Amino acid sequence: MENISIRPARSGELAAVAALRWEWLVENGGEALGEHEEFVRHFVDWARDNAGSHRCMVVVRDDDGVVIGMAWLAVVQRVPTPRASGDLGLERVTVHSSRRAIPAYARCGFQESPRLLQARVAGA
Repeated sequence: MENISIRPARSGELAAVAALRWEWLVENGGEALGEHEEFVRHFVDWARDNAGSHRCMVVVRDDDGVVIGMAWLAVVQRVPTPRASGDLGLERVTVHSSRRAIPAYARCGFQESPRLLQARVAGA
């Protein structure tokens, strides 16, 4: 895809990111989501309050500046190991993706891991 940029989200783009998150929840069977506007306000406040540990990246169309995609990097402190590397001293990057985005991540070197397990928490 040409004419797009991937960069950190700007404060004024967080409502658009919230709308994308809302769409993702709807697509994935979200029930009892509440009011859209209330969710957007809560999401934007949360994103600003957690900017130190949760960094939002956006995909933006260059011609009109519309946010068309997002990714979040949650930086979590782990027990130190000698293998930590990269700009943020990360040992591992784990992706929680929509099904449609899996091929894009695979092209960037991401692979399935037999060691990562997930359990859905009741009510979540």
